[in-house]
Amino acid sequence: MKIAIPKERRVNEARVAASPDTIKKFVGMGFDVIVESGAGEGASLADDAFTAAGASIAADEATALQDADVVLKIQRPLTAEEGLDELALFKKGAILIAHLAALQNKPQVEAYAKAGVTAFALELLPRISRAQNMDILSSQSNLAGYKAVLDAASEYGRAFPMMMTAAGTIAPARILVLGAGVAGLQAIATAKRMGAVVYAFDVRPAVKEQVESLGGKFVEVDAPVKDAETSGGYAKEMDEDYKRKQAEKIAETLKKTDIAISTALIPGKPAPVLITEEMVKDMRKGSVIVDLAVEAGGNCPLSEYGKVVVKHGVTLVGHANVPARLAADTSLLFAKNLLNFLNLSYDKDSKGLTINWDDEIIKGTALTRDGQVVHPALSPSGA
Repeated sequence: MKIAIPKERRVNEARVAASPDTIKKFVGMGFDVIVESGAGEGASLADDAFTAAGASIAADEATALQDADVVLKIQRPLTAEEGLDELALFKKGAILIAHLAALQNKPQVEAYAKAGVTAFALELLPRISRAQNMDILSSQSNLAGYKAVLDAASEYGRAFPMMMTAAGTIAPARILVLGAGVAGLQAIATAKRMGAVVYAFDVRPAVKEQVESLGGKFVEVDAPVKDAETSGGYAKEMDEDYKRKQAEKIAETLKKTDIAISTALIPGKPAPVLITEEMVKDMRKGSVIVDLAVEAGGNCPLSEYGKVVVKHGVTLVGHANVPARLAADTSLLFAKNLLNFLNLSYDKDSKGLTINWDDEIIKGTALTRDGQVVHPALSPSGA
């Protein structure tokens, strides 16, 4: 069985879907691994590192994908409408595993089915304990939360920790983290290590203990909270009364905040607006907002995707694809997630894949099979 690792071609993407370690594992499992030349350059992985691990190097993508049974990618393939039809290079019956942004790109899911590709979208992985080591959203968000604090520090014109000198005392920076998921919790931990005073807000009361365990102070809204999260642990959209009180509390806190890091996302929907333009106007001049939700529309409507802008005296950081800005580390984690997902279907006797279509993880991630769209959220029947 042949596994192909093509070079990522989407703008702002520097990661690669394999590492020398995972290639060694695949080769040990009996797979042939072929990597497109230059695939690891953005992640500081030379072709020699892959060949030393047992992979073959292909001169171009077409050669890499030729006769590949499994294609591992970071992001979804490019389409003909985008200038290059990567899907046309796949053989019929090939298995594609990646972050496919399926809920936002339904026409492309239909294209996978039409091409006879069996596609798995790892962003749809069920949030269950058995799937934790395959969870690309968690592995990538962890480092994104860390990087967000570094990005804030580079734009903020003052120091983070309290400093007592003979010339006077410098007060510590006050940081508000909006959304205490994986990225938010890592942002809290990183900001605390750098000496800041950290506050955090989340609609889920259950995360209060986690925030406080990291040294953060939990900002609570004086409103009843019912059913604030999905069965998978994601935050739900709240009712209008809660949203109004939430906005008041956030506005009040932002007036005393130097840096806001927003991470709030709702799966399959635009990011909730948490920081309005009026709130930005009331923030201290020189303050910084790092909007990690900018790819989903942003938690602040003033954020601009892929840009750092200054509005009303506040710097808004909207870097595109933050995990790719730490490509060397995020690639290693993403590659391990992919290996663990394939291990779920690995058959030691045949040294191939035997997919259990009744497995909860397979059901949750499978988009297409046998020329049909099969995911409940995307199939025409909606069943």
